[in-house]
Amino acid sequence: MTTVPLARIGHRRSEVGPVELFFDLVYVFAIIQLSHLLIEHLSWEGAAQTIVVFAAVWWGWNYTAWAMNWLDPSRTPVQLLSGVLMLAALGMSIAIPSAFGDGAWLFVGCYLFMGLLRPMFMMITYRGHQLAANYRMLLLWTLLAGMFWVLGAALPLEWRLGLWLIAVLIDYAAPLAHYRIPGIGAAPMHQWDTDAEHLAERNRLVFIIALGESILLMGGSIVSHGQLTPGLALSLIVGFASLFVLWWNYFALAGPDTHGGDSSTGALRSAYAYAHAFMVLGAILVAVSIELRLSHDHLTPAIVLVTAAGPLVYLAGNLLFLRSRFGRLARSRFIAAAVLVGIMIAAMLLIDHLPVIALSVAVLSVTAILAAHTAYTTSKQSALDNRR
Repeated sequence: MTTVPLARIGHRRSEVGPVELFFDLVYVFAIIQLSHLLIEHLSWEGAAQTIVVFAAVWWGWNYTAWAMNWLDPSRTPVQLLSGVLMLAALGMSIAIPSAFGDGAWLFVGCYLFMGLLRPMFMMITYRGHQLAANYRMLLLWTLLAGMFWVLGAALPLEWRLGLWLIAVLIDYAAPLAHYRIPGIGAAPMHQWDTDAEHLAERNRLVFIIALGESILLMGGSIVSHGQLTPGLALSLIVGFASLFVLWWNYFALAGPDTHGGDSSTGALRSAYAYAHAFMVLGAILVAVSIELRLSHDHLTPAIVLVTAAGPLVYLAGNLLFLRSRFGRLARSRFIAAAVLVGIMIAAMLLIDHLPVIALSVAVLSVTAILAAHTAYTTSKQSALDNRR
């Protein structure tokens, strides 16, 4: 079989190239846009719209990261591809606030352009190889989902959320269905030769971007107040501590050691394509909750729900990650989730009497204890492994 000139080869396969880091920069803007979308539409409908838009933004990043798993980032054609995809991602990001308004066509057009360009580039690059056949099946699923994306943009507004939700479900179901289309073919996970270390590093970096966006939101909120009062300073410290323990928790769980656990493509798909979607969305919700708590003197049901939802969604991603890579579920995550739900219920019942800072400290206490526990158990397990 012929070699592929643009393929990653040898010991450099796991390396994250500068063009990949450059591509991720546009997602700083995308995550900020997503946060503002939810803040400005703080309702059940606004939450549903934010989730659908996030799902598209995440899938665009995810499929690009997976494509770069096989492409050499030092080659000029690959760098040009990344630049074009980055421009399309920027267009999507610009359209996020108006995706359910006048910006629908820009959002859908950029998303589908990325979804069509990537597999066509891979099919041409890997022609004659299994990966080209795999991407042919992926392209067909993208076209199927694209019908609903286009219909959602073309039909009256009241149809958009439902049609786009169907499109998202098709996009996300494709890998689970092994891209199977009766009478045409399939691309089961074992036919995708993936590199666990490269995918782990790419997902770690995008999670840091989500946390960085939180700092931007938090800093902007403090500056907008004009004066740093003692109460605002305390809220800032608690907010920053919330971000730090989220970082601590994440890297204690999904840190630099990527050699353990199940490294099959199916496991990597669940751990990075799906589990990290929950973790990144959780980080975005944490950022939104910090912004809301900094800008409001009193609790509202929406603030309580978002404050609890952030770590709960993040923990859901934790559980899926552990189940995918290591075949286990951490009891500590279930306990933390139960305590967070209890805090949320108590805050709802005492909403007119509970200070904002009290809710912040209560949630921070749970996530901080969990982060410390995760760090301890992970280091203990590493020590045991080293003795063997």
